[in-house]
Amino acid sequence: MITGTAGATLYIRLRKRMCIRRGDPVVLGAVAQMLVDAEYEPSLQMLLLHRPREHEGSMLLIDMMLIVSKIKKLYPFMQIEHFGEPHCLIEIKDERKPPRLIWIALVWLLLFVGSGLAIMNFHADVSMGVVHQRIYRLLTGEWAEYPLLLQIPYSIGIGVGMIIFFNHLFKKKFNEEPSPLEVEMFMYQENVNHYVITEEYCRIHEAEDEPK
Repeated sequence: MITGTAGATLYIRLRKRMCIRRGDPVVLGAVAQMLVDAEYEPSLQMLLLHRPREHEGSMLLIDMMLIVSKIKKLYPFMQIEHFGEPHCLIEIKDERKPPRLIWIALVWLLLFVGSGLAIMNFHADVSMGVVHQRIYRLLTGEWAEYPLLLQIPYSIGIGVGMIIFFNHLFKKKFNEEPSPLEVEMFMYQENVNHYVITEEYCRIHEAEDEPK
């Protein structure tokens, strides 16, 4: 415990989510943005909040109440002003392994064949070939079993349309607007975060209710 002036104030905002490597300790400077007098900042930046253990899995919740208790033990006189979320969700990652080319090739092949079959089945359901034949006959007055004049531009248009729809060509993005896939992935991640946070709070409450 360190004594000091009663007028010292810490303004703090927790990060919403972050990642650390397995085995690394969780310190206050990693999970929060702070504004405080310069004399207190170094010790607060390195203030140990938690040291993850093996049985805790890959997700960890750091609650504002834990942070306040740690700060008050170090600086009992300090006033704390908190902004934003009352918790930070931490993902604990193991050492990243290089991707295996065989798995990348298998996943790519699976997605390619699956998407191709989905498009062909859709075209078969709506009789797209017959529609092209009728449109070709209306335009030219002749019947053709394979109206390539329509089918080739149509096939190219499907690919171009998918690129425009998803707003990506490999790693290149055409504008800053998020694609529908990015929006869906964001909503999925938000739901996962909400679920994990709820489960972690339930676990914390159960631990507090256990007899000492």
